[in-house]
Amino acid sequence: MTRPASSALRPRRSVLYMPASKERALEKAKTLDVDAIILDLEDAVAPAAKEAARAQAAGAVRDGGYGGRELVIRINGLDTPWGADDLTAAAEARPHAILVPKVSDAAMLEDVAGRLYTLDPAQEVALWAMMETPRGILNAAAIADATPRLTALVMGTNDLAKELHSRAMPDRQAMLTSLEMVVLAARAAGLAAIDGVFGDLNDDDGLARECAQGVGLGFDGKTLIHPKQLAAANTAFAPAADDIADARRIIEGWEREDGDAKGVVTVDGRMIEALHVDQARRLVALKDAIDARG
Repeated sequence: MTRPASSALRPRRSVLYMPASKERALEKAKTLDVDAIILDLEDAVAPAAKEAARAQAAGAVRDGGYGGRELVIRINGLDTPWGADDLTAAAEARPHAILVPKVSDAAMLEDVAGRLYTLDPAQEVALWAMMETPRGILNAAAIADATPRLTALVMGTNDLAKELHSRAMPDRQAMLTSLEMVVLAARAAGLAAIDGVFGDLNDDDGLARECAQGVGLGFDGKTLIHPKQLAAANTAFAPAADDIADARRIIEGWEREDGDAKGVVTVDGRMIEALHVDQARRLVALKDAIDARG
């Protein structure tokens, strides 16, 4: 399965939603310490502002100035009056990815990918899928394999909670099964997995706990609703300095002891196999990608 060039390993610790209808916000995003920016045409934009937001999002991508930040346009669903035009405008602007809302099954994503192929036959633009419906969660594995363009699954926990009729519980107990299913589907297909938003802008401790939980579950990063949340996500989802140092020792020891030939070596008294080296190399590559983003 060949994926777009934008699917290469890159940091997605912090993924910030920015209403595309707010020109000042789009300009401010160029200065933020954020890995990825979602220029939102869907939930954050009122119906009367949809067309103007579409033009501003496309213009922002074409004009550039965002450095190494990943740019994603979230379109409206193709079943809305704006979705088809959103997809056309986004494809022509060439962001790193287009985020499709409320993906409930593989056929929905295949439809988007089919339409996108006529607009972008070189397959330069990736797709991300919002996982925010019960049917979507149950179909996560099939969705993850729906198209080579897909590079990330993104949790939409607010919409999902609404559909589940669930209530807020400590440690997101009502959401854990859904979160874990999406991580499993993403990892099985070689995709990124992005956690949902934390809505209380005044609860810094709560945000830190939820970021730590996301790290523990295996997510690559977290979607955010305000720049004040960036530091918490960037810190939580970044490799720790001690882990990077340990990873480098594992790689150096493996190469020094010719681990590829031996299959097993000892580093700092620990038995190291190829799987540990793969993990170490990925961690170092992620750190390098974070440093390169600038």
